[in-house]
Amino acid sequence: MKILIVEDETGIANFLQQGLEEEGYEVIATDDGRKGFEITQQQKVDLILLDWMLPKMSGIEICKAIRQVDTTTPIIFLTAKDTVEETIEGLKAGANDYIKKPFSFEELIMRIKVHLRAEQQDDTLTLGDISIVQSKYQVLMQQQEVLLTQREYELLVYLIKHKEKVCTRNQIISEVWNIHYDYDSGVIDVFINAIRKKLGINKEALIKTIRGVGYIASENT
Repeated sequence: MKILIVEDETGIANFLQQGLEEEGYEVIATDDGRKGFEITQQQKVDLILLDWMLPKMSGIEICKAIRQVDTTTPIIFLTAKDTVEETIEGLKAGANDYIKKPFSFEELIMRIKVHLRAEQQDDTLTLGDISIVQSKYQVLMQQQEVLLTQREYELLVYLIKHKEKVCTRNQIISEVWNIHYDYDSGVIDVFINAIRKKLGINKEALIKTIRGVGYIASENT
């Protein structure tokens, strides 16, 4: 997990970076507000620790700018500002949490873990031993990565998002292939068979054929 620290107090930034790295996180740190925002646009980070008062671009400005293009990455403000009005302003800007300086590192770690756990749950799809990490376009079978083509991946995601519901061939062609007219839906069989083969599952497990109708992703045997 990668955490971005945007903090211009060197002592606090160094303390946070050392502590978080000891907890096993990958850490990027900057004391420049504009540079912090640029980092979020250049690479994927899993959580942002953000000071309020920063040179070149304030924490509030950064938060608002990030939320225009990214509504999911957790943002935690670390700031000495603690009035109700300021707290509300930070949350309205798009922050997920707000911790007043000075703070307990143990409390910060617990809050980080809560936000990262919530993000992972939203990001990961599961079906039996299959896991899909959507932010990484990664498919895992029993924790081993399986490489799928783009269309295979899109089809598997669609079925798992609708698991325990029968997906008709017309629905699949319309939603996955984005084709809204008569089309040879037999092509779906080819992709389903390829997915089963790569995942090492048979026709009666996890992705089942509903003859004459379509398919269902189901954990029920």
